[in-house]
Amino acid sequence: MPSNLNSDQESATIDPGEMSYRSGAAARLAGLAVETLRVWERRYDLSETRRSAHGQRLYTALQVQRLGLLKQLVDQGHPIGQLARLSMDELRTLGGGHLADTSAPPRSIGVVAIGPGLACRIAASPYETLPLKILDSCAQLATPSFPRPGTQADVLLVALPEFDEAAIPAIAAAAAGAQAAATVVLYRFCSSATIRAVRAQGWLIARLPSNMGELVPLCRQALAGQHLSPSPVLQDPPSPRFDEETLARLTTASSRLACECPRHMSELLLMLGSFERYSAQCASRDITDAQLHRELGVAAGQARAILETALERLARAEGIPLFP
Repeated sequence: MPSNLNSDQESATIDPGEMSYRSGAAARLAGLAVETLRVWERRYDLSETRRSAHGQRLYTALQVQRLGLLKQLVDQGHPIGQLARLSMDELRTLGGGHLADTSAPPRSIGVVAIGPGLACRIAASPYETLPLKILDSCAQLATPSFPRPGTQADVLLVALPEFDEAAIPAIAAAAAGAQAAATVVLYRFCSSATIRAVRAQGWLIARLPSNMGELVPLCRQALAGQHLSPSPVLQDPPSPRFDEETLARLTTASSRLACECPRHMSELLLMLGSFERYSAQCASRDITDAQLHRELGVAAGQARAILETALERLARAEGIPLFP
């Protein structure tokens, strides 16, 4: 749908009540690379976008939805050159009912914001962050009487530039107080062990973006559950049934069917047992990575127990004595 905009239209002021996005935010919400959107606009003049007083393209929510439909159809193999001329209804028809529903306008996201200047930075980016509705905010964690009683937030948004694992309990308390459905933690500098600890809580963690428009897709991602689930409760595996001497003997045992499976399985069990013991040593040696290595050791032990049961069945079937 070609459009030749005059200078009055280009400098038109966007209605503050109308949800609008700059190119970067529109591309991210539609699932496009910003560079791809720029190429599409330059070659096909996709949408009748208006411009801000500074000449930046501004997309309405409906235009973002159309970009999302175009992205889905291009992914299905349709050429963008043909799609660019079609209306929303024609795009949906072409999709044959297999496209995600983009008809509903993006709803606002109730956010409780924690971090120095975070709420101000969001408010200063009205076009890109308009879906974010600040319900309450403060500069520091563990602020008294925060959040306000009765607050019900979609997302607790925490920006701590130098993030440390010690802040996790205070964040959990704030999330409970805000009754937040999801939590997003933003940082500039953070250790890998702390990132794993945050993910173990079921929270989304990401670097603090310079463009506040990126907070919208991050919040939607957190609400959609597209992050690591909380770490499961670990159950210690059973003790080993075979010692290394028994397994070493089985690696040399022959069967009446000339089957080499007992040898291969014994070798696997020797390796799993060794890795299980190695992970236990790492867990006691490195405090910051103790949980990770414990999980690795438990996983190896569980795999060992499964293979031990299989080896017993195999030994009985092949007539191989497991013990002297």
